[in-house]
Amino acid sequence: MVRTHLPLNALRAFEASARHQSFTKAAIELCVTQAAVSHQVKTLERRLGAVLFRRLPRGLALTDEGLALLPVLRESFDRIGELLGRFETGHVREVLTVGVVGTFAVGWLLPRLRAFTETHPFIDLRLMTNNNRVDLAAEGLDCAIRFGDGAWHGMDAEALFDAPLSPLCAPEIAARLSGPADLLRETLLRSYRSDEWPRWFAAAGLPAPPIKGIVFDSSWMMVETAVQGDGVALAPPLMFARHLESGRICRPFAAEVRLGGYWLTWLKSRPVTAALRAFRAWLHALNAGAVSPLSGIP
Repeated sequence: MVRTHLPLNALRAFEASARHQSFTKAAIELCVTQAAVSHQVKTLERRLGAVLFRRLPRGLALTDEGLALLPVLRESFDRIGELLGRFETGHVREVLTVGVVGTFAVGWLLPRLRAFTETHPFIDLRLMTNNNRVDLAAEGLDCAIRFGDGAWHGMDAEALFDAPLSPLCAPEIAARLSGPADLLRETLLRSYRSDEWPRWFAAAGLPAPPIKGIVFDSSWMMVETAVQGDGVALAPPLMFARHLESGRICRPFAAEVRLGGYWLTWLKSRPVTAALRAFRAWLHALNAGAVSPLSGIP
């Protein structure tokens, strides 16, 4: 495609003037005179055959033609600036946008992120948390870490590790629990997955009671509620090792139920980038032989 000559200086002068609504402020930003900016804008208007600004006693106002041109230029300059910013000491920085279920992000990933950024300085990692309901294509994600069984339509998935669920509660509640049946007298906090408590009680050899109350879309919020003494949460202890080690929360019973694990997923329809390959390798290397979400963290 042969492009006509683009008047880049004039386009920059127009974009800065439109953003500031002032030739004077645009001149300061561009390190030129106000007269130079005004001249460039007039040159652009002559070339386009359209008036882009209404000159007012105190500033500028965009015409309809100016309003049509501005967003295109702003997006183009932003994209150019972002691409140039990815080059560093002769290397290109690659963006990796990762969707992460919130509990995993706070309980496992965040304590390790420094290790990743230090060993992969040219990957620009962007984290987007979610409640396990995510659309990679619509949200522009390169991959997502989610909880489940690994079967998601149109996705490739690699298992990270199992995350069995067990009751977690504040120490004052744990002190009055001598057996699983004692939970029948407590407030049971629940997630949007309604089968979790019934399946845990079945694993403990008990019939499940009617479970009412607040429904949480995040295990992290649910456990924080349990920390306050407002009920018993059913959540993966693996994600709350720091809470357990500090004594903020207790695991009163060993009984657990396996309903899924954490998986790294990505679209089959998209090629795997170098950044995603590096992230996958880092996750698997870190997980190999890990018994605690804090193992290996200095």
